[in-house]
Amino acid sequence: MKNIKIIKGDITKMKADAIVNAANNSLLGGGGVDGAIHRAAGPRLLEECMALHGCPTGEARITHGYNLPAKYVIHTVGPVYAGKTSDAHMLASCYYNSLALAKKAGLHSVIFSAISTGVYGYPAEDATKIAVDAIEKWQKENAGYNLVISMCAYDNRMYRIYEKMVA
Repeated sequence: MKNIKIIKGDITKMKADAIVNAANNSLLGGGGVDGAIHRAAGPRLLEECMALHGCPTGEARITHGYNLPAKYVIHTVGPVYAGKTSDAHMLASCYYNSLALAKKAGLHSVIFSAISTGVYGYPAEDATKIAVDAIEKWQKENAGYNLVISMCAYDNRMYRIYEKMVA
């Protein structure tokens, strides 16, 4: 069994050291989970994101969580799915770089949203396999670091996909 928890529900209501936002390059909010996180966190999140001046695809940035139950938000920009090999590399980088940032910040619990599977169109099963592989790679390389990693399913279909990939 892989050391990844699966939870279902609204990521904006979940308590953790950090939740991971599937952001766009501007980091200024948008649709889907990104917009929901910005609305729930309040206007100070937008102010802090403005000072970061964006984020390239595959990289990650951290901000405070403000009105969220999570202390921090790690913003990562997934690829818009085009069926290219580079899509998988960029998506894996999102997970790996988010975990590296969490460790650097001394965090011990992280909840991921399903990066790139919404409006960015990444097929959910492919994206989940990439996510799990990237998380496992990070866990092996950082075996001595205590970090509880969860995947947040927004619906029953996504929950079943996570279950299948994590089992």
